[in-house]
Amino acid sequence: MKILVTGAAGFIGFHLVKKLLTEGHRVVGLDNINDYYDVGLKFGRLQELGINQQEIEPDTLIQSTKSDGFSFIKANLEDGDILSKLFNESHFDVVCHLAAQAGVRYSIENPLAYINSNVVGFTNILECCKSYPVKHLVYASSSSVYGLNAQIPFATDQHTDHPVSLYAATKKSNELLAHVYSHLYKIPTTGLRFFTVYGPWGRPDMAYFSFTNAILDGKPIKVFNGGEMRRDFTYVDDVVEGVAKVLFQPASSDPGWMDTNPSPDSSKAPYRIYNIGNHKPVNLLYFINLLEKELGVEAEKQMMPMQPGDVHVTYADVSALENDFHYHPSTLIEDGIRQFVAWYKEYYKVPVKFQ
Repeated sequence: MKILVTGAAGFIGFHLVKKLLTEGHRVVGLDNINDYYDVGLKFGRLQELGINQQEIEPDTLIQSTKSDGFSFIKANLEDGDILSKLFNESHFDVVCHLAAQAGVRYSIENPLAYINSNVVGFTNILECCKSYPVKHLVYASSSSVYGLNAQIPFATDQHTDHPVSLYAATKKSNELLAHVYSHLYKIPTTGLRFFTVYGPWGRPDMAYFSFTNAILDGKPIKVFNGGEMRRDFTYVDDVVEGVAKVLFQPASSDPGWMDTNPSPDSSKAPYRIYNIGNHKPVNLLYFINLLEKELGVEAEKQMMPMQPGDVHVTYADVSALENDFHYHPSTLIEDGIRQFVAWYKEYYKVPVKFQ
């Protein structure tokens, strides 16, 4: 199949592209390589995929030097004309839309970046899927949509009407927009609510990554809410395995859906929502302890109050994904942290004293 992966220079997108290529698919990657975090890491991921930084030109499709099946274009989601041209020329079978302006706290500081990328950009993707029909559109949502909901584990049949960050609100809007296009134009769409993905090549703005930086630099780490937080940390290989399963089974109408008692995670339209997590929340302090153990350094902890936009716990009910796609995350948090730290030490050439 020919597949478009947006956010291909991003954490999950990079790992997904690698998996799809090993399975023999043809993949076009799209990313705007913005500077929300270190672009060197994004270019490093692309280098692993055979895309050389020096050859990248805006709005120009270039071929990988490592795989005949991969090509890449640097482009903005907000540029509907460029997206339309790409769809028209490429004839995609499936689209996996992972590109977005990420980060909960940053959305409080820079809200328009989220509206432009996550709302306008996603609408452009939907318009292209309408004009140049695809078999399936899979897109990234987020566990943050559960907002003020305190009923755990979080399940997709729960309503998500009380987000606590603009980032979460834009992800909720993606789910609503997807349903409109599934209903009006019969585009099969599946939204995946990711739960705290971690692992090698991860995002530096995520806590586990920034903690590692600080610990090795001898700087204190900020532990919010006194460490009384739990996260459903999900190893990237498990996430990518789940995404790949979903991609090739287009969403369909739910025959049991009732308009008198509508379930929010399905529809009479070809529309589905799933959680994709580990179903095993981990206490933040235990998570930090694992990092300390693998790094061989004790962290100086600065206890902080709860931050605006944060939630106390994320905990995924993944039973629907298990039932429909035989999704079974298998990476223990101890093993996942060990693999992340090993990658980190190699990539950043950590001095021997920390080995």
